[in-house]
Amino acid sequence: MDKTINITLKVWRQAGPKAKGHFETYKLNNISTDSSFLEMLDVLNEQLISEKKEPVVFDHDCREGICGMCSLYINGHPHGPDSAVTTCQLHMRRFHDGETITVEPWRSNAFPVIKDLMVDRRAYDKIMQAGGFVSVNTGGVPDANAIPISKKNADEAMDNASCIGCGACAAACKNGSAMLFVAAKVSQLALLPQGKVEAASRVKAMLGKMDELGFGNCTNTGACAAECPKCVPLSAIARLNREFICAKFKD
Repeated sequence: MDKTINITLKVWRQAGPKAKGHFETYKLNNISTDSSFLEMLDVLNEQLISEKKEPVVFDHDCREGICGMCSLYINGHPHGPDSAVTTCQLHMRRFHDGETITVEPWRSNAFPVIKDLMVDRRAYDKIMQAGGFVSVNTGGVPDANAIPISKKNADEAMDNASCIGCGACAAACKNGSAMLFVAAKVSQLALLPQGKVEAASRVKAMLGKMDELGFGNCTNTGACAAECPKCVPLSAIARLNREFICAKFKD
């Protein structure tokens, strides 16, 4: 038999980007501890609809920890109290019977609230677009050993490529910096031969776009890496800085 808990939710409600937001409190009873956090929110919305009230707007898609859309700030942590998981991978067994859970949207100037818990994260897409393309021929399937890459570099590149662009790093940073995100995207190519041709222009363009979009400066506190659901290492920011300094020297 499933264990169930009763919880109190304090949920941020905001009608739109220009509207003044506020917290609303809801009671939920008999929530299965085996349910995910998003399934719990589905139960809340079903309850609100049955009461002829407007459901809570929140973002989600794959519910498999891949897309990065489930961007919720839960009890003071991006994606909740568990480490190395997204909100959709967080389960209600992580909470206690009678607990009050505070749910907010990402807090960053570059991620304006669309409604309730949904924010506009297109700023990350614009940073990616600023990074441009690679000039290496990608036609056909090359032999696995055609471009020799050391295992160390390949593993490190894959670690950085695991970034899903959810925005937790910017939400965790007190300056709202996107440095870890940009570092991951720069590093995954900087470590590989395929990314060398545009390396200098890429890092300058992506950092320039980050500043243009209103993201803050790095705080050097490491909160971004601590809250990253894919454990992108803080060392990526050091590589980003090296790549940027080298690019400026080339100028």
